[in-house]
Order: sequence, then C-alpha cells, then structure tokens
Amino acid sequence: MLKTLLKRYFLTGLLVIIPLWGTALILKTLFVAVDGILGDLLVQVVPRHYVPGVGILSLILLVLVTGLFATNFIGKQIVKWWEGCLNRVPLVRGIYSTLKSMMDILSFSDHPSYSRVVLIQFPKNGYYCFAFVTGTTKGAVQDLAREPLIHVYVPTSPNPTSGYFLLVPEHEVAAIDMSVEEAMKLIVSGGLCSPSTALSSAVMAATKQRMVQQPEAGVPIG
Repeated sequence: MLKTLLKRYFLTGLLVIIPLWGTALILKTLFVAVDGILGDLLVQVVPRHYVPGVGILSLILLVLVTGLFATNFIGKQIVKWWEGCLNRVPLVRGIYSTLKSMMDILSFSDHPSYSRVVLIQFPKNGYYCFAFVTGTTKGAVQDLAREPLIHVYVPTSPNPTSGYFLLVPEHEVAAIDMSVEEAMKLIVSGGLCSPSTALSSAVMAATKQRMVQQPEAGVPIG
C-alpha cells in the first residue's frame, strides 16, 4: 500500500514539476537569446553597469528607431537602395525575399495587395474557403475566357505565405463582410482566433448569394 502511494505521489509530482521546469527553461533560453542580440555588445561597452534585460530594451528601441527612419522620404530611398544591393547577391536574395514576403503577408492592417475578402467554393463544391482578391485578369488570358475573371489568393493555414493563386469567374465569388485583418488572423490561428464580426452570420449572408457550382474535374487517373 505504501509503495503504491509513493509511486502515485512521485508521478503526480513529476506531472506538476516537469511542465513548470520546461516552461522556465524555454523562457530563460528565449530571454538569454533575445537579450544577447545587443546585450553582448553592451557588456563590452559598460561591463560593470550592465543589467540583464537592457539588451531587450535596446533591441526594442532599435526597432522603433528603424521604423521611424524608414517611414520618411530619405529613409525609404536608403531602404530601397539597400534592398537592391541585397537582391544582387544570389544566396542572400532568396533568403531576404522569402522573409520579406512573409512579413508583408503578415502585416494584416497595411496590405495594399489585398483589396477585399471573398468566399469561394474550393477545393470542391460544398467546401467554402476565404480568399483575397488581388486584381482582375487582363490581356490574352482574359481573351481566352468566356467571362470576366478575377485574381484571388487562397492562403493555407497556419502558414499564409503558401497558398493557391486562382483565376475565378467573377460571378462565382461571394463578397463577405469581414476585414482582411480579421480573415488573416482566422486563417493563421486555424480558426481559433474568433473575429470581432459574427462569422456565422457573415458566411450565411455570403452563401445566400448566387454561387455557381463548379464543374467536376473528371481528370482520369492512370
């Protein structure tokens, strides 16, 4: 009986301590890593007066000053010149463009490429997904189509930097009363982050519109 109780108490203690210990280790590692970005430099400058955590505050201040500088005319020109230099280096160009694209997509409230949120049936009839209108089809591609087409981007969850670019007939798109920021947060969170607007009512209002059924693909296999 005593052996059973000791085993039970020991396992219960592990279940309590291990999550707390793991959380403390992760937070400590994160703190040391972020603080060390500028903290190592500050330690060399003021070794006797350095206080742990000043590196994080210095990093936040550096980001704010950089943002302030990049918003004025001269700063924009310097950033544009610097990006041009990075785009000339093969390996750096790929890394920088990928990271910049990710940040551009995740900047919800200031994304001029996404004009509005719509609802389309994808990947098949009866399955609805959010899409962002990015433009209208013009030129030779539109001439080949029988009806007006629009450009839509369907991001994947939880990584919106990958997705599907579709040319969709305009009459198969249903407008939805939701901001780009709310829709993107919903997609990134996998549906966990509820928008301020009533999602069910917005979707119901959109599905009441005339949404044409997509034809079955019928692509033979083999």
